[in-house]
Amino acid sequence: MPRPSPPPLTCLPLGEQPRRRLSQLFLGLALYGFSLSLMVRASLGVNPWSVLYEGLEHRTSLSFGTISAVLGVLVLLLWIPLKQRPTFGTVANIVVLACSSDLGLALLPQHLDLPARAGLLVGGVLLNGLSVAVYVGARFGPGPRDGLMTGASTATGRSLRLIRTLVELTVLALGWLLGGTVGVGTVLYALAVGPLTQFFLPWFVYRSGAGRAATKGAEAGAEPPRRSRATVESEFGS
Repeated sequence: MPRPSPPPLTCLPLGEQPRRRLSQLFLGLALYGFSLSLMVRASLGVNPWSVLYEGLEHRTSLSFGTISAVLGVLVLLLWIPLKQRPTFGTVANIVVLACSSDLGLALLPQHLDLPARAGLLVGGVLLNGLSVAVYVGARFGPGPRDGLMTGASTATGRSLRLIRTLVELTVLALGWLLGGTVGVGTVLYALAVGPLTQFFLPWFVYRSGAGRAATKGAEAGAEPPRRSRATVESEFGS
């Protein structure tokens, strides 16, 4: 049996199946923001960007979610020299993450015992991997931070893995110096979120009509149908 092709993740037009895809986008982003609040309340270490948010929260009067939104807008300014253009999904990423993470922090109790905090950490990491697959699978374009990494990779010719590592190590170091929480949760997140997202993604990624036909053909061992240039450009959101 031929190996199935990776699910398509390119940005699609807003008008394609909007009710289905918008519902998935907002649900995924809301769950993502809530997963961040779970890891914060666990107080055992968070992902690199959340370390920076926490550090800035200690130094300012702004909430965790507000800081994430402000930094999201600032990161968008770095898109300009990279010739990146924000999409609807980019803007939704900034707004929904800020609201859902602050709501989660308001609802979750603080100063829990260690077993409860460990449960919050594991649950937060699992929910984070699931939520990334849900909102990325809606195919509305990258969030500000992911777009920065892909744009920098394209502009410099360096691998996405290298750019992502450099950016996240820089963010992690700044957050730690500002007083953000670095711990076992940071390591667990770094090791687990990629495999978790990859595991969940095939279940949630939206496939256009051409994408579904190609997938069925691959599963049946047949050659994928030829597509015109117009069809390819439509699928890639050009």
